[in-house]
Amino acid sequence: MNLAPNFPDDHAMQLLMQLLHEEIGLPERKTISLNTSINFDLGCEGADARHLMEALEEQFAIDFVDYDAYRYFQPEGFDVFLKRRAKGRGDKVPLTIEMLY
Repeated sequence: MNLAPNFPDDHAMQLLMQLLHEEIGLPERKTISLNTSINFDLGCEGADARHLMEALEEQFAIDFVDYDAYRYFQPEGFDVFLKRRAKGRGDKVPLTIEMLY
C-alpha cells in the first residue's frame, strides 16, 4: 500500500489502517490519503460496510449514535425498505479515512 506524503503515522492511524486492511483490504498499487473514501474509492458496501463499522465500534470503543448507513453505503442485496428510507437523502456521501480518524 502506498501512503500519500504527510499521511499521519501515529498509533491511532496505524490501528485504523490495520483494521481497514483486515476488514476490507487495501489496494497495493493505489495511493491512500486522508481523502480516500471507504465507499467510493475502496468499494466498501453492503455487508462489508456493516462489518467494518461494527469493527470500528469495537476496536475504538465508539458509539455511532447518529450514524446513518444509508447516507454512505448501498445495502446488500434487495432491501424492501430502501425506497422509504432513502427518500429525501439524495446521493451517497463519501466516508473518508479522515472522517474515521
